[in-house]
Amino acid sequence: MADMGYKPCKADPDLWMKPMTKPQEKDRNGKVRNKDMRYVDDLLVIHHNPKSVMDQVNEHLPLKPDSIGPPKFYLGAKLSKVEYEGDGSHAWALSPTKYVREAVKNVETYLQDKLQDYYLVKDAPNPFPVDYSPDDDVSPTLEPEVANYYMQLIGILRWMCEIGRLDICTETSMLSSYSAMPREGHLKAALHIFAYLRAHPNTRLVFDAKEPSFAKGQFLKCNWGPEYGDVKEAIPPDMPEPLGKEIVLRMFVDSDHAGDKSSRRSRTGYVIWANFGIIDWLSKKQSTVEASVFGAEFCAMRHGVETLRGIRYKLRMMGIPIEGATRIFGDNMSVVNNSSKPESTLKKKSNSICYHLVREAVAMGEALVAHIPTKKNFADLFTKALSGMTRKSLVRGLLYDIYDYG
Repeated sequence: MADMGYKPCKADPDLWMKPMTKPQEKDRNGKVRNKDMRYVDDLLVIHHNPKSVMDQVNEHLPLKPDSIGPPKFYLGAKLSKVEYEGDGSHAWALSPTKYVREAVKNVETYLQDKLQDYYLVKDAPNPFPVDYSPDDDVSPTLEPEVANYYMQLIGILRWMCEIGRLDICTETSMLSSYSAMPREGHLKAALHIFAYLRAHPNTRLVFDAKEPSFAKGQFLKCNWGPEYGDVKEAIPPDMPEPLGKEIVLRMFVDSDHAGDKSSRRSRTGYVIWANFGIIDWLSKKQSTVEASVFGAEFCAMRHGVETLRGIRYKLRMMGIPIEGATRIFGDNMSVVNNSSKPESTLKKKSNSICYHLVREAVAMGEALVAHIPTKKNFADLFTKALSGMTRKSLVRGLLYDIYDYG
C-alpha cells in the first residue's frame, strides 16, 4: 500500500488513506480521501473507481479473479445498497440475516441430536419470556458439557450483536454474566432468544448519510468561563486535512438504576449515530453500585462521553470533518439540567467525577445535552429487557425489515 502512495491511519493501522480529487469535481476543488480497509485477508476499497485500485493491488499481491467486485458479505453480514425514491440518493446497508438463519438452523439440529430435553418455543415475540430475570433464576446448574454449549451460544449471540442485531444486545449481555456457572433456566432463556431470532430473522442496519435537524433552542449554549475557564476540545495536531462533507454525531444514553438484583448494579446503555447511520452501541453493567438514579445516569453519561471522545478522535484522524458538538439526548431531567447549566453544583465526590467530566465536555464545545422523553429514548432498549409495543417502537427506529416479514 505504501508503494501505491497510501499511508496508514494513525488511529487505525488497518485503514490506509490517500488524498485525491474526483474527476468530475476538479473545477470545484472536490477533494476526497480514498480509503482501503484491511481485515486479515479481506480488502475493502472506498473510491470513485475501486476496480483501478484493486488492479494496482493485484500487481503487488495477486488476487483471486472471482474475489474482486462490489462487496456482498463482510464479517458474516450481507452488504447491499438502499436506493431512496425521489432524490435518487442511496446508502449502504448491513444485514446479518443469513448468519442468523444458519445459526438458528444449527441450534435446532444440535438440540435434536444432543439435547432432546430442550427446544425452541413456537411463540417468542420478545427475546426473553415476559417477566423473566436471569438474576432470579435458581434452577439447577448445567452439566459441564451442556455449560460449554451454553458458552458457545453466548458467543454466537454476541457476534450477532456486533454485526447488527442491536435488538438482542441487552438480553445477551445479561446472560453473558452467567457464563462461568450457567443454570438450566439461563440455557432456556438463551434458546428463547434463538426462537425470537427464528421468528424475526430479517434486519438491516442502514448507514444513511442524510443529516439530522434539531429544533431551535433544543440545546442550551451558556458561558462556562467562570467554572472551567477557556477550555477547548483537544484537536489532534497531526490529523490529516479534513475533506468531504461534515458529519453530525448524536448519542442517546440511559441507565437502569440498580437493575441487577444480585448486586444492585445499574446498567448503562447508549446508541450513537453519524448522521442517520448507527455506528456504535452498548449495553453493559456498571462497575460500581450507585445509591441514586442521578448517580447511575451520570455514570452512563460519562461512559458515553468518553466513547464519543474516542470516536471524534478517530474520525478526525481519518480526515473526516465533524459538524460542531455531539448532540446527546437523555431522559433524566436532573442530569440534563446539571450538564447544561453552569450554575448547578455537586459535592459528592463519587458522582462529581462523572459530573465534571460531562460538564467540561459541554464547556469545551465537545458535546451538548438535551432532554428527550423515555418513550423516545432509543437507549432505553439497551438498559432493560423490554416487551410489547414499547419495545417494537424503539426497535423499528433502529432496524429496517424486522417486523415486515413473518
